[in-house]
Amino acid sequence: MLNAAAPVVLLQHGGLTNLSGKTGLAFLRYRQGPIVAVLDPSQAGADLPLLTGIPRSVPIVASLAEAMVYGPQVAVVGLAPSGGRLAPEVRQSVAEALAAGLSVASGLHTKLAADPELAALVQPGCWIWDLRQEPAQLQVAAARAAALPCRRVLALGSDMSVGKMSTALELTAAARRQGLDARFVATGQGGILISGGGIALDAVRIDYAAGAVEAALLQTAEGAGPAAIVFVEGQGSFCHPGSSASLPLLRGSQPTELLLVHRAGQQAIRNLPDIPLPPLPQLIATCEALAALASPQAAKPPRVKAIALNTGHLEGDAAELEIKKANQLTGLPCGDPVRGDRELLLAALLS
Repeated sequence: MLNAAAPVVLLQHGGLTNLSGKTGLAFLRYRQGPIVAVLDPSQAGADLPLLTGIPRSVPIVASLAEAMVYGPQVAVVGLAPSGGRLAPEVRQSVAEALAAGLSVASGLHTKLAADPELAALVQPGCWIWDLRQEPAQLQVAAARAAALPCRRVLALGSDMSVGKMSTALELTAAARRQGLDARFVATGQGGILISGGGIALDAVRIDYAAGAVEAALLQTAEGAGPAAIVFVEGQGSFCHPGSSASLPLLRGSQPTELLLVHRAGQQAIRNLPDIPLPPLPQLIATCEALAALASPQAAKPPRVKAIALNTGHLEGDAAELEIKKANQLTGLPCGDPVRGDRELLLAALLS
């Protein structure tokens, strides 16, 4: 629904400095269409590259009226708060955007189109797109993806918000630059906004979650040959007590390769510091053991082929040191795809 060429104003409201919810940041980094303004009163007038490290010259404004000067057509809710609920200040911005003749895209659990007051503000020719919708005609998964001839790479994380989507997008782009048939399956609202399609996995009833992943992968991989590679956006973590997404992703995608994504130096769940993360070798063994279950006997059990290390919080030398430590600890190729190690990781996956 969101045309890639439609100018966008991103509704952030403090999200530019909220490193635990990166939907808006990833959208700024990867979306191909023009983002003409970011609405964030707490950071109005600040320099976006200096504030976030994202090399995009986009103005940060304090009000929708200021954003309208830049000619947006769509307002995107660029936050992913815990629970996915609509905050009052964001709701006010959404109402102002609709009244001003903008369409609205939202990845929150709160359904904006079902709000009578907001729905009444939609102008002719405009729309509200609630991304977190359960797909129609769901089926229970049955390992159908295992029969595909293409490679299927699933990004698994040691925690939530460690960079699984960013890693998959970076490697998809790197593979395409090499002339490969590379495809991306979005499984969350950020990935859907960036790629234009996919499933919001956390909106799907648990019985059908793996089936929804399976259907999305089969659709994305249609016509793909043995040389093609499909990157599946990861969600959640086996290590997080509140996460239920990683297992359906494994079952539905039937991966041929696994990629572990980890934040350098992190030793516990970020928002639950009393819950330690296992050592990387132990986590790798667990991921591989789980991936080997519920797959056809003819399928080769997938292995973790590389580690994508998120070093965004570290300076250059410290980042390199952490990459070397992870390599020595696991014996696997390690690198930060955002800092420039895309080809190294891609080569490991293709080996």
